[in-house]
Amino acid sequence: MALISEKFNDALNAQIGEELNSAYIYLSMSSWLKENNFNNLGEWFFSQYNEELAHAYKFMDYVVETGGTVKLPGFNAPKNDWQNVEEIVKAAYAHEQHITGKINELVVLAEELKDYGPRELLTWFVSEQIEEESSTSELVDRQAAFRNDMLFDHHTHRVSESSEE
Repeated sequence: MALISEKFNDALNAQIGEELNSAYIYLSMSSWLKENNFNNLGEWFFSQYNEELAHAYKFMDYVVETGGTVKLPGFNAPKNDWQNVEEIVKAAYAHEQHITGKINELVVLAEELKDYGPRELLTWFVSEQIEEESSTSELVDRQAAFRNDMLFDHHTHRVSESSEE
């Protein structure tokens, strides 16, 4: 007997697709940045790629643990013809806002279904999205302040080094 309703299982499968799509978007951004010699920013976005994969696995694990069925949805190829760093950081921020909306929809659905099992999982993702929106918003602000993408790229390396300590 499954502990997860079919409706919530379907919603989590859709979210797994969102997380995998996010990973793919960030991989595209990372590739463009590295191809254009913004290696530090490229590494930052590659880290985001890996983090999004981990998010997908976290949802997948929950579905499996509750007796549901994981159905991986397809998705379209991400944009890969970025024009500049500014476009990328703004797109990343907008995308994180989109994902926050999707997580909030899951919270509302769980409440509507009176399904309290995913409460801890969803609370973790709500907190995670606060962090994700904050970090991408900060990238937008820093990129605008630098007005020189190579200096911004160098600064991103310095910031990521200090956060690892």
